[in-house]
Parts: sequence; C-alpha cells; structure tokens
Amino acid sequence: MNDTPLATLLFPFERGLIDPPGEGEHVLFLGAPGALHLPADFAGDIAAVQGYRPDYLALQRVGLSVTPEAEGEGYDLALVLLGRHRRENEQRLADALKRTRPGARIAAACAKKDGGGSVRRRMAELLDLEDHASKHHGVVFWLRRPDAIEAALAALQAPESVADGYITAAGGFSDDGIDPGSALLVECLPDNLSGAIADFAAGWGYLSVAASERVPGVKSIDLYEAHHASLEAARRNMAAKASQMPARFFWQDLLGEPVHERYDVILMNPPFHRSRAAEPDMGHAMIAAAAKALMPRGRLFLVANRQLPYEESLEKHFAAQGELRRDTVFKVLWARK
Repeated sequence: MNDTPLATLLFPFERGLIDPPGEGEHVLFLGAPGALHLPADFAGDIAAVQGYRPDYLALQRVGLSVTPEAEGEGYDLALVLLGRHRRENEQRLADALKRTRPGARIAAACAKKDGGGSVRRRMAELLDLEDHASKHHGVVFWLRRPDAIEAALAALQAPESVADGYITAAGGFSDDGIDPGSALLVECLPDNLSGAIADFAAGWGYLSVAASERVPGVKSIDLYEAHHASLEAARRNMAAKASQMPARFFWQDLLGEPVHERYDVILMNPPFHRSRAAEPDMGHAMIAAAAKALMPRGRLFLVANRQLPYEESLEKHFAAQGELRRDTVFKVLWARK
C-alpha cells in the first residue's frame, strides 16, 4: 500500500496548474497513503479515506481525520489515488463524484504500470476532463464535477462482485473467487479441531465459512483482517453462510497490533505482498503473532507458496511442526505449541 502515485497527484498543484485548497475548503482524499506529506500551501480541511489498517493508523498518528470509508458530501475538492484494481479505482472515482459539490474539482492519479493511461481515457469518455499530465511514472487528470453525474455513476458503479457464491471485496485478496491455496488448506484440516478458532488475514472469509461447515467441534471463530472492505465482505459471508457460528470481526494489523485473545486453533493464508515484490517477512511476522495468540498445545495450520521459507519460523516458535500436503504450487504446514 506504500507504492502510490502521490508525487504524480501533487504535480499539477506544485506547477500551478491547479490552485491548492484554501482556508476553510473541505477536501476529500480517497486512498490517502500512510506516508502522506502535503505541500505547505495546502490549507484546506482534509478528510482522508483509507481502508488499509497500517496506513489508516499512520494517518491517525499524524493527526489527520481519517475513516475507512468515505463519509459526508459537498466537498470542495476531491483527491483520488488509484491503484491496480479496476473495481476499486472505479469505486473511488464514483465516491469522488457523489461526495463533491457541483463545480468542485476532482484530481486523480494512477501509476503508468497500473494502467494510468487507460484510466484517464476511460474517464475522458464519461466526463469532460480539464487537462492531464504525465509525471513521476504516472498519469494525473483533473475535471470539474458537473451537475449531471448519473450517467457516469452508472458506468462506474459496477454490481458487487459475487464469486463462487461469496461476496468479495474490491482491491482485496482473491477478489475473483476462492484462492486455490485456501481451498487446499481446507481440504487438509483435521476433523478433530475444536474450541476457539481464529482466522488470521481472513480476507472475505472463505476459510472461516469453510471451517464452520467442515469441522463440527468449532465453538467460535474470530476473523482478523487489515483490509476494511474485505472484513465487511467476510461479515456478510459469515451471516449468509455460517449464521449459527459465533463470530467476531477485528479490523487489525496483525504485524503491528497485538492480539489480546487466545485460541485453540489458528488458520492462516498469510499475505506476502505489500506491492508487487514477494516479501516473506510478512509471513514470518504473522507466524510469530500466531504463536503468541495460541494457547498451550494450540495448533496452527497455514498454506503458502512452496518456495516461501516458513518452516524456519515454525521451528523457531513452535514445539513441533510439519507438512500435511504439497502440490505443484502450494504447501500446507502445521505447527503445535
């Protein structure tokens, strides 16, 4: 989440192509990054929107007003950072249109590697753009919010995604269907699991729903997820498919916020990407967090790509560990305190 085209977005302000917000103006910043540094002449009142928990907490720490979902309306300016997920991008652009006043300026930026040129051309088909520029390996475009936005909203607001019978989250992990690694992990779960279970990096809740259906001894499931929209999708999926299972939902950064509950079993398909590069340190840190959150003799079950070296962390933090299954892509590992 730290690979954002912020410099591209700020370029037209720095070059005087767009006037910065003045005192008393209300600014909506969709996708505001945690490492946000605005120019000194930005005098407006910033309402930041960030659903990724680490960035949300970073924005809070510097005193910005931040929410995981956009709120309010009548903004004088909307700033929009876009990424590589088309559905999430279009949701942000639709929010910018809905929540600004007529005549307000909207400025949006997307990295070229994420299709910034395509996003700009698509928006030009829907609305009259004032101008655009290419800088810092990205594309920025800006427009005035028109009075009539219904046609543009209809084009941007796609139906919510339903994959394999589950609600998924725009911009979240595996938003096009059940992840094959998670499906393999479910196949490998022992039938004798019991007690309180936690699903770390729960995404939109597939592992939790499947565990509630497959393992009769489960008493409750707590879902932990850093991506707010994914957690909300998980809440809906549990309500629709596992409504009899007591469940709690924690919007939490497992790499930076401690887990206060203790569990008999933890299930995990740990993330290993912050941007495009593989970063196995995330999985190592989540394994350490799981070890702390398990009760004595508690068990961890995780799935990972075959090449990721998680066995060394399991050996470090657990009394026993091993492998349940391996295919051409994934491996399913277990460990016990």
